[in-house]
Amino acid sequence: MPEPTKKDETETENAPPPPEQKTPQEGGTEKGKDEDDTSAGTPPADGMSKPAERKDSVWSIGDGAPEETEKRDDSQRSTLFVEKPQSGSVSVGGNITFIAKVEAKDLLRKPNVKWFKGKWMDLASKAGKHLQLKESFERHTKIHTFEMHIIQAKENYAGNYRCEVSYKDKFDSCSFDLEVTESSQAAPSIDIRSAFKRSGDGQDDAGELDFSGLLKRREVKQQEEEPEVDVWELLKNANPSEYEKIAFQYGITDLRGMLKRLKRMRREVKKSAAFAKGLDPAYQVDKGGKVRFMVELADPTVELKWYKNGQEIRPSAKYIFEHKGNQRILFINNCTMTDDARYYVTAGDEKCSTELFVRDPPILVTKGLEDTNTYVGERVELSCEVSEDDANVKWFKNGVELTNEPKSRYRIKVEGKKHTLIIEEAAKNDSATYSVMTTGGQSEAKLSVDLRPLKISLALEDQTVRLGQEIHLKCEISENVEGKWYKNGQLVEASDRVKLYHKGRIHRFIIASAAVDDEGEYMFVPDAYNINIPCKVHVVDPPKLHLDGLGEDNTVTVVAGSKLRLEIPITGEPTPKVMWSRGDKWLTDSGRIRAETYPDSSCLVIDTAEREDSGPFRITLKNEAGEDTALINIKVVDVPDPPQAPNVTEVGEDWCVMTWEPPANDGGSPILGYFIERKKKQSSRWMRLNFELCKETTFEPKKMIEGVAYEVRVFAVNAIGISKPSMPSKSFVPLAVTSPPTLLAVDGVTDTSVTMKWRPPDHIGAAGLDGYVVEYCFEGTDEWIVANPELTDKTKFTINGLPTGSKILVRVKAVNAAGESEPRYHPQPILVKEVVEPPKIRLPRHLKQTYTRRVGETVNLVIPFQGRPRAKVSWQKNGSPIDKNQINIRNTENDTIIFIRKAERSHSGEYDMKVEVENLEDKATIDIQIVDRPGPPEIVTIEDVWGENVNLSWKPPKDDGNAAITGYTIQKADKKSMEWFTVIEHYHRTSATINELVIGNEYYFRIFAENMCGLSEDATMTKESALIAKDGKVYKYPVYDDFDFSERPLFTQPLINTYAVAGYNATLNCSVRGNPKPKITWLKNKVIIMNDPRYRMFSNQGVCTLEIRKPSPYDGGTYTCRAVNELGEAEVDCKLEVKGGLSFFRLLMDGVPPHIIDSYMREVQADKTEGK
Repeated sequence: MPEPTKKDETETENAPPPPEQKTPQEGGTEKGKDEDDTSAGTPPADGMSKPAERKDSVWSIGDGAPEETEKRDDSQRSTLFVEKPQSGSVSVGGNITFIAKVEAKDLLRKPNVKWFKGKWMDLASKAGKHLQLKESFERHTKIHTFEMHIIQAKENYAGNYRCEVSYKDKFDSCSFDLEVTESSQAAPSIDIRSAFKRSGDGQDDAGELDFSGLLKRREVKQQEEEPEVDVWELLKNANPSEYEKIAFQYGITDLRGMLKRLKRMRREVKKSAAFAKGLDPAYQVDKGGKVRFMVELADPTVELKWYKNGQEIRPSAKYIFEHKGNQRILFINNCTMTDDARYYVTAGDEKCSTELFVRDPPILVTKGLEDTNTYVGERVELSCEVSEDDANVKWFKNGVELTNEPKSRYRIKVEGKKHTLIIEEAAKNDSATYSVMTTGGQSEAKLSVDLRPLKISLALEDQTVRLGQEIHLKCEISENVEGKWYKNGQLVEASDRVKLYHKGRIHRFIIASAAVDDEGEYMFVPDAYNINIPCKVHVVDPPKLHLDGLGEDNTVTVVAGSKLRLEIPITGEPTPKVMWSRGDKWLTDSGRIRAETYPDSSCLVIDTAEREDSGPFRITLKNEAGEDTALINIKVVDVPDPPQAPNVTEVGEDWCVMTWEPPANDGGSPILGYFIERKKKQSSRWMRLNFELCKETTFEPKKMIEGVAYEVRVFAVNAIGISKPSMPSKSFVPLAVTSPPTLLAVDGVTDTSVTMKWRPPDHIGAAGLDGYVVEYCFEGTDEWIVANPELTDKTKFTINGLPTGSKILVRVKAVNAAGESEPRYHPQPILVKEVVEPPKIRLPRHLKQTYTRRVGETVNLVIPFQGRPRAKVSWQKNGSPIDKNQINIRNTENDTIIFIRKAERSHSGEYDMKVEVENLEDKATIDIQIVDRPGPPEIVTIEDVWGENVNLSWKPPKDDGNAAITGYTIQKADKKSMEWFTVIEHYHRTSATINELVIGNEYYFRIFAENMCGLSEDATMTKESALIAKDGKVYKYPVYDDFDFSERPLFTQPLINTYAVAGYNATLNCSVRGNPKPKITWLKNKVIIMNDPRYRMFSNQGVCTLEIRKPSPYDGGTYTCRAVNELGEAEVDCKLEVKGGLSFFRLLMDGVPPHIIDSYMREVQADKTEGK
């Protein structure tokens, strides 16, 4: 077997770690216990990179010490680096770049970075052609990037490098290695196994490792008996699961220990003052051999001690010490596996260590495997013998290793030097090439497994079974093999219905209940044999009719006019003969009534069924196994006849009541219900009224249009379908009486009469309204007396001839073509006696403030009032009687009207209205203001001219048009053209300065006055012109005192008493002015309104608004608006009265005077009180 060779550690640094190893992180700098703490310096002189001495430079399948792991972890903690430079390799003449990145997120300035080689060589001073240092900053990511570029690398560049970064009190560093390799034309690869060079037998240097020859890349002689194989390259590139296989194949017995100790080996011995020549890194010797350790001392007087695994070695027959000048030699005789250990020698305070590997002798195969032929199911044993007892032997099948697991088909038996592979029951797939392998040899043989010749002991037999009986097929063959069952060439699998049994050489096929589909050709085929055992199974069945789908008594119903195709399923083996008959007549396969026969069914066909086809039909089945017969009743049904024309017995507003009789013939099926349709008489389009059947013979159509003629008709429905429609009914028109009259109230009472008034009904309908009937009865009686024998079309009627002091009840009915409506009763008895009602003027809201109209417009004011009896109305203007020639006054019992066809300014003034009833009176004042456009300003004067400016002043017009002057409009005109142009509009003061006039021009100016009606018709023009001189003098602006705009709050528009309708939003409005701007506060009944969602408050340009959302009677009361600023405060209030409900709103919209609505609402409230 070839001798193992010495391996350069640089070739093992990049090998992948085995699964058990925890790979140290890159950049670690901790040393092993026995390694030199000195970092790599400059590259060695011979161009080889110095071996990496850090833990991460050698991989091992052993677990490192916990202290070392903790040290490595601590060394990796970084506070500044976000990316560290990584170790790399480059060929001679190539380029390489190392990159370090530092995050600047928490740094106020750029950190300080230095690059070193070894411990102390600062590379900043070495920058040049072959070394370049660069740095950059990425603003988006805030990352500093530092780069070291090595260009055209040389061999002496290899070694350990370090990058340090510092910022204030923070510091971080990272070490990395550079390996410089030769180009592809370098010396041939070196095999570590060949490096373990052994001398000849009996030589003193047997077992020494020639590492110096390996480092100098000397040529290694190859062993003739085995080609070059680099074990370490195999391990590096192999999957970790194959490590043990490679170690077994190449004789590595202690792979784990070997790798663990090689991890600590040193490629180059550190120069020592005590040792002129130290031990080699490792030695290897065969078991039972002799090994020689030799060191050379620099000082021969130094005391020397040898240690094995930390225990001092004493001289003995096994351990022999020898001195030759400065050489100190240790011989270890008869090496055993216990001598496989770590050795070191101490000289003073220094020591030198090595590793000794003791290798077992190879295991040889003394008796190889033999080719074997056997049959399926036989026991197979493959045996071989090796040179040692209980040696480690591996078995392979077609190159795949076999294991001796409990569930494996293969069992491995070891008896001393004999090793046997046992297969209890050989199978066809066991045919293969089997091999056995030891550390010193291997052997292989072929196993061939064939099938035994098969004999059929019991063949399958043909069977004929009745439907539902058991099918049992059985066969017996000479071999105990599995097989498959086939039916008509299709594979049959075991199921709940089909049972397959195999016991020994017997195979069974069982179906408990035979079906027609089970008939066919069956076959059993043994596995792995080209043979089949066939048989036939025939299933017979008596004929049978399947009438499950027919109704009671086998009755089949068919609609007249349709086609009947009655299919009756039949069964029977062989196929039975089918015969149909009706009475004594047999049916043929042609004609309107015929029979059709198919393999699994028979059909009775009737084309265009008629009622005469009803009756029994007989079907008969016959075959060899028996006979079956049945009677089938055919029933032909039809839709019912149409009902008679319906009668309309009652008519309403949009409905009617109709009745009808059932049809004389129901078509052979009970009537299920009716459908009703209607149409307008002038239309031809009928409309269905019910989508669910009407079970009765009466119906009430609804949602008809009043006053339109209609007709109705009926359809009868049975299970077959819908009949034809009945004849239409006689036409009819829906009409309805009106709703009762509304707002029945007392309009006046005298000592002998009562005057009633009312409003028309809410709903009148298409029949219209012919008039009203007024009836009354005396209190305490039930006799109603008609007050008007003839209908009245008025909504007011006076009942005369009543005794004074009596009490009567009154009701009113509306009458149209449909009859009288429901009566409207007055809620309370009426006393026939004149009653004095105090006068009260209901002044409309818009008349409670100044009523303004322009000259020429019409003034038409209606002022309602109340008062009984015979209220007297009088008018005065400014304290004097009104001239009826200029102003028209018209009075009624409930209101008074003041009318001016064409208003003039002389009609302005205060109009006093007085209503008198006997000794009682009520007064109201209306302020009417008739306005017109104002006159022009009085005099316009040019006060001063300077530069490009002219100062004007004027006096307000004598005639302001009966309205306040709101502003002035100033125009200018060049004297040459006299075209007028507006300079200023809506100017409020009586003096103004006109700017930006053209130098050298001469101007005239005119001014219009303006009020709410518009500009004055004429304008006042300056008498003189203003010349804008070219050489103007410097104008000295006059000094004016600042105008004091401060003003205490003042309400310019007060709140007005308001009526609101319950459920409808109401608003209260007023306007206020003041400077500084006053703060607005709203109060209800002297209580401030705050944080109430029912109220919304607005203030815009001095207009204050309070919105009350959907008020109720509870919201009625006195509302106050208060304005406060630093100069004072002001208040204004009003009363809000909330009327109840929709009735009040509707009355108000219908134009009913408020005093009548109040009377009516009081009566309604009184009725409710009495009802309670």
